Amino acid sequence: MIARPRDLRRWYVIGAPFLWLLVFFLIPFFIVFKLSLSDVATAIPPYTPTFSFSTGIVSFFSQLDFENYSFIFSDSLYINSYLSSLKIAFFSTILTLLVAYPMAYGMARAPKAWQPTLMMLVILPFWTSFLIRIYAWIAILKPEGFLSIFLIKLGIISEPLQIMNTTTAVYIGIVYSYLPFMLLPLYASLEKINPSLLEAAQDLGSQPWRSFWQVTFPLSLPGVFAGCLLVFIPAVGEFVIPDLLGGSDTLMIGKTLWTEFFNNRDWPLASAVAVLLLLVLIVPIVLFQRQQELEREAGR
Repeated sequence: MIARPRDLRRWYVIGAPFLWLLVFFLIPFFIVFKLSLSDVATAIPPYTPTFSFSTGIVSFFSQLDFENYSFIFSDSLYINSYLSSLKIAFFSTILTLLVAYPMAYGMARAPKAWQPTLMMLVILPFWTSFLIRIYAWIAILKPEGFLSIFLIKLGIISEPLQIMNTTTAVYIGIVYSYLPFMLLPLYASLEKINPSLLEAAQDLGSQPWRSFWQVTFPLSLPGVFAGCLLVFIPAVGEFVIPDLLGGSDTLMIGKTLWTEFFNNRDWPLASAVAVLLLLVLIVPIVLFQRQQELEREAGR
């Protein structure tokens, strides 16, 4: 039976995303997973494979070596790195939400003529390199930086602030860098809210704060959920911000992975760390996809 052109187009549309995931996600993931089951070696590349796909099925499974994974669970450094990354990502997400929600609310309630301009201002930082923006925060937060000099001249403080190379600086960097990822989904949800619903609540005698909590905030929950996941997921594996703004006591799994890969040249252990990190992030990714499906079903 010859496929019709319409059926072929349908297969192209369906097959393109799967091909993209296969080439840029599944294949690299299996390469990293294979590395994680290897042994470290003084060679180029610095590992020795412990199994081969050319052997039989029974022999294949008998050759699997999960020594790197057992080492991660037995060493407190890696456990603490994962827990610290989750904690920093969680509180950074909460802070980003607290900063972004009023901004998104103001954008959604602004006159229609002003909203494209406000949207452009939100996206404007993306026109500058991410690394340059983080280096700018170094110039702001260091003891002899702009912030300390400004506050000293105003007479608010008498000594320079010691923010640089602390966890506080990491929080500032993450909130600033990922603010648009939280703000845009929130704005999309708030902008869709029908103003007549708030007018109806006001006509029924509801106070503004009560209308917000009973009408506006529940209707904006899809944007809150999407924004939190878009911030939390990349923040867990963040490396540049804690490396440049954090101190030696700032422990995050991204820094630990980089150290194992480049300093210790232990590619198998670094690959195992990366695989476990991906498995940890699968949970919020699945939640995000589920929330997207529920939102699409609700919009039908």
